[in-house]
Amino acid sequence: MQKIETRSAGRGRGFVGKLLMGGMLATALLLTAGSDSALGQAKVGTTGAQFLEIGVSPRAMGMGEAYAAVVNDISAVYYNPAGLTSLMGPEAMASYIKMPADINYFFGAFGLPVESVGGVLGFAAYSLNSGKMTETTYGHGLGTGREFTAQHFAMTAGYARYLTDRFSIGLTLRYIGMYYLDMTANGWSADVGTMYDSGYRGFKLAMVISNFGPDLKFVRKPAPLPINFRFGGAINLIEKGDHFLTFAAEGAHPSDNLEKYNAGLEYAYKNMLVLRVGERLNYDVDGLTFGAGLRIPFGKQGEMKFDYSYQDFGILTNVPRFSVGVAF
Repeated sequence: MQKIETRSAGRGRGFVGKLLMGGMLATALLLTAGSDSALGQAKVGTTGAQFLEIGVSPRAMGMGEAYAAVVNDISAVYYNPAGLTSLMGPEAMASYIKMPADINYFFGAFGLPVESVGGVLGFAAYSLNSGKMTETTYGHGLGTGREFTAQHFAMTAGYARYLTDRFSIGLTLRYIGMYYLDMTANGWSADVGTMYDSGYRGFKLAMVISNFGPDLKFVRKPAPLPINFRFGGAINLIEKGDHFLTFAAEGAHPSDNLEKYNAGLEYAYKNMLVLRVGERLNYDVDGLTFGAGLRIPFGKQGEMKFDYSYQDFGILTNVPRFSVGVAF
């Protein structure tokens, strides 16, 4: 059975805040030292394909999405393609996200180690559907009598391999499609990720550049992609018998906003019952996140995975995530 590294549980916002904030300071310094960008204005609303920034994994969101150095399952095809090298056999995952305003988001992925190419292949599909909306005229808000659905879609193929016994690198290519009535936008993007495993208490470092590629063209105007650079680390604070506690911190520099910081804890008991808590700083509406997971072994090395996360979305209520996965 694939070894699942374990992380997080909290004791309340006060305790969690102190522990998570301390770990985020180092990451924040790496991204902002010597820079005045944090004092500048965010470029919110200047990029397209925003659905690519919606986290797809309940496990990741439960840890506040401090996940680039933690990911060791098929969701690596989204968070850090270098993490695909953790797959010991075929693995599949499907997740559902209930967004505000009845917006539904689905994600499915499949990964497979392939000896003939010396690495691991990963494939994924994303689908966001707004539900039916009434078309209105510009400037007057008058209905036209027509209804439409905004649909965003993406398909991803990724590859990762070890360059040394501790350092891995991964690449994903993504097709993007957005559809509104008779208007469409199509394009592609790519992610590149690296991960270094020190071999000490699960300490890992990771770097990811995501969503870089040519501008989308929508209604005759270019729409840049939401390029993002992320750097993070993770370490096992507790490795004792049946108990594991992992801390992770991450910083991000998006092209359409100010720097963002994430941190999280994951606690696992007997590698079966998992609890998570995280904090997201400098985001528009949300902050604290929670999550839980269950691992059920089967056969000689198979495992079923069930995960849930709760994301406080401020005035936009909350965003639950559910996923089911299987590793063979």
